[in-house]
Amino acid sequence: MGTEGDEGSNMKVILKHYVSGSAQETDMHLTAATIKLKAPPDSNAVAVKNLFLSCDPYMLFKMTGHKREFFDPYALGSPITGYGVAKVLDSAHPDFAKDDLVWGITGWEEYSLISDTKDLFKIRHTDVPLSYYAGILGMPGMTAYVGVYELCVPKKGDYVFVSAACGAIGLLMGQFAKLHGSHVVGSVGGPEKYHLEHHGGIRNLPSMVMKDAQMQGYLAVNYYHLYPKYMETILPLIKESKVVYEEDISDGLETAPKALVGVFIGRNMGKQVVAVNCL
Repeated sequence: MGTEGDEGSNMKVILKHYVSGSAQETDMHLTAATIKLKAPPDSNAVAVKNLFLSCDPYMLFKMTGHKREFFDPYALGSPITGYGVAKVLDSAHPDFAKDDLVWGITGWEEYSLISDTKDLFKIRHTDVPLSYYAGILGMPGMTAYVGVYELCVPKKGDYVFVSAACGAIGLLMGQFAKLHGSHVVGSVGGPEKYHLEHHGGIRNLPSMVMKDAQMQGYLAVNYYHLYPKYMETILPLIKESKVVYEEDISDGLETAPKALVGVFIGRNMGKQVVAVNCL
């Protein structure tokens, strides 16, 4: 465990080698290092103590070593990165101060020095569990909100199909669509998960023309300017129990590899989160 001085010990999860197909726990391992817990002056960086880490399916893309648009591969021997919740220990950024709580991209380690703070959000509502900012109040929640409220916009009586309906995003999208008065049909994965390096093409595309259908991909990060609007929508729904949300929290950084691999094989129930440090 590190110490909150100028420098401390830092346990971290690193990627040993790139994976092919499904990921295994042995593809990662824990190692100890030291870290400076001061943000360099004039850097806009923040030094943080990580509290919760989010296990997300997109992380598998970054473990394969293949460069994809928007998803650069992880660097071998370096800490895995992903969404998380953290407490600011030191800041050189004018928008963040010591003891602020934040969510955004951080390292899979006890402490991180975050230099890219562009998509780092200050947590202003602490009357809900902090772990929610790794899920329903973070990237997964924003992804579901954008898909339903901004792009799909179902109307009362519409039929809405949600794939991966038990996942962190699908579970919310189904509930958001029902709040619109829509009929929701969901599908879930089976005992086996298919991790193919080369995916097949889409079939029956002419049917989209005949049915006057639309298909659109999107990234939540491109809609983060709507985050305040989302919070105005989701917080009352949570407090009034109009949205059901379930977490699967794994305790300790040493459990992170198992927790992440579990997401790829459907081991978790609800949003998979790793608790790293206690406040």
